[in-house]
Amino acid sequence: MRCWIVALFVLLIARPALALEPILDRLVVLTFDDSVKSHFTVVRPILLDYEFGATFFITEGFDFKTNKDEYMTWEQIAQLHQDGFEIGNHTRDHQGISEQNDSEVEEQLEAINQQCEAHGIPRTTSFAYPGNQFHPDGFAELSRLGITFARRGGAPEFEYKEGKGFAYEPGKDHPLLLPSAGDARPNWTMADFLRAVSQAKDGRIAILQFHGVPDNEHPWVHTPEDQFRAFMKYLSLNDYKVIALRDLSRYVDPTKTPESHETIIEQRKQSLKE
Repeated sequence: MRCWIVALFVLLIARPALALEPILDRLVVLTFDDSVKSHFTVVRPILLDYEFGATFFITEGFDFKTNKDEYMTWEQIAQLHQDGFEIGNHTRDHQGISEQNDSEVEEQLEAINQQCEAHGIPRTTSFAYPGNQFHPDGFAELSRLGITFARRGGAPEFEYKEGKGFAYEPGKDHPLLLPSAGDARPNWTMADFLRAVSQAKDGRIAILQFHGVPDNEHPWVHTPEDQFRAFMKYLSLNDYKVIALRDLSRYVDPTKTPESHETIIEQRKQSLKE
């Protein structure tokens, strides 16, 4: 009997992990920052109609606690979770990560995690850098706090004002420094959107960053509703698979990191000069 138990134990520990799904072309991640009210009133019904996944990155910064005309309530955020969307962490005070404040990362993230717990939402495992401000010194703390994937913007490869970026390249981009292929702007046309999503091929994944639809408090990152509807319709008509950031774990192993997070960034910057 003991031999059978030992044999079974050896079989179990030797069994390989579940195979990752292949990264097919047209794989897109939708992300929405800053707890904007239109995420619930405008974005939510559109995504539900198309059965798209998405991550909503929550912060209590700006006028979140007092201005409920422009920011969601925690009850609405909880409803997004119940709808099947991912609730991600964007820090309590919309505070970027730098050398000066990396000691405050735990306090900032745990404040959002505590609110999630109070409203029946799982602990956050995805993070978006507020203001797209990041510092590699924060990687260890983010990981310790349970963050699996963290999204940045299109910088430093592109200037912030352009809203341009590169698609995520698994194995080359650090899982805690995933680039946005596009960071929507109010003057974006379909051509700008296509530039971002057309990168989702050859093993690359296009991560899109949106703010409010509309975003009255931050007009420089506002997306008009009619444009957003056109973008989502394009994804649907062209058979894009649209997921939340947490769903990347179905396709990539977040524990595998490149030797240097800077290598791919420098390669891209050089390619833009050529």
